[in-house]
Amino acid sequence: MVFQLPDKYIDLLTDFGFKRVFGTEPNKRLLIDFLNTLLPDYHRIQDLTFKNSENLGRSAIDRRAIFDIYCQAETGERFIVEVQKAKQNFFKDRSVFYATFPIQEQAQKGEWNYELTAVYGVGILDFVFSEHRDDPELLHTVELKNQHCEVFYEKLKFIYIELPKFTKSLDELETHFDKWLYLFKHLAQFEEPPPERLQEGVFNELFEVARIANFSSDEQNSYQASLKAYRDTNNIAETLRQESRAKGRAEVIQQGRQEGRQEGRQEGFELVARRMKAAGTSLQEIAQFTGLSPDDIEAL
Repeated sequence: MVFQLPDKYIDLLTDFGFKRVFGTEPNKRLLIDFLNTLLPDYHRIQDLTFKNSENLGRSAIDRRAIFDIYCQAETGERFIVEVQKAKQNFFKDRSVFYATFPIQEQAQKGEWNYELTAVYGVGILDFVFSEHRDDPELLHTVELKNQHCEVFYEKLKFIYIELPKFTKSLDELETHFDKWLYLFKHLAQFEEPPPERLQEGVFNELFEVARIANFSSDEQNSYQASLKAYRDTNNIAETLRQESRAKGRAEVIQQGRQEGRQEGRQEGFELVARRMKAAGTSLQEIAQFTGLSPDDIEAL
């Protein structure tokens, strides 16, 4: 039985949607176009081939790596392209570990001078790194540098896009890169026909590939399962964020109360109110916890 989805287009951040649009030979023009918005001119892609996305270690006991998409440009550069839906412990470590596979597979038997072709790890992140929360920059290119911040090795790069930081509206889109990011975030919300501002060249091809009505029954079922997994992940992440905010607010209140007992009752209530106010708590909640009037709280 096929579950009929109300959406017209797939969500590009689901596993199924991402791999269907960017990970198949007939649609490789879409991946080439997107990657070329990220790459330096000297590594622009004209054509590419897809490689096995499951890479095993050199022995049976070695770890394996399964990439969302693994491909190679006709000039030799290798690309690992992944969507990461939620924060993960040691995500950066995993990125570096994954990059070792396309490096090692370049080894040649016999005499070899160790010359390597470039390896890129591209991550489309549906979250923001903790250390980047106050940084408005959403595109991060990471290279191997020396103590003088000079590039030591230009053939290994990690490119990360923090999608939650992209907040432009349709009318504010300026560049080709802007349009790609907008589609990553909003494609599933489009009706038919898609916005006129995005009806051009490669994007017209994207709309055709991503139209759910063109899917087979098995594909629609697979997409529905992938969409459910993506939404579950988002719900878990949002629950953790809310619990973290609630815990932080409780800790602020508790700490203020403890300090307040030491400094005097009235001073303590004012201290609690200041801390709650700084944490973004509403005046009504502050008044309820402290007994101070909203006017007194605003005056703090």
